[in-house]
Amino acid sequence: MLIPCLACESRFMPDEYFRACSDYNRGLDLVRWTCPRCGNHDELRVLPGELGFGYTSRGRFAVHDRVRVPGLRRQRGDLRLDISLDKASWRVPTRVRQLA
Repeated sequence: MLIPCLACESRFMPDEYFRACSDYNRGLDLVRWTCPRCGNHDELRVLPGELGFGYTSRGRFAVHDRVRVPGLRRQRGDLRLDISLDKASWRVPTRVRQLA
């Protein structure tokens, strides 16, 4: 299973793809992903069996493109999102935001 970057069309094994996730926004249920090849930043929602790509508008995230990832699972924690696929798992932490 290879997961694509929607910007440059490079394809990644799940381990490389999910290791490139850097921040989980629990309020909007979004993961920030940076392509290891082209540097493009995407916000995505991890859903059971798929990834949802889109954009934030008026405080909500609208999914416009979906990429099927059979067997993909997720578990929300207080300050993290745990992603699992087959026997592998990845933890995406919530970045603590400082008040100005």
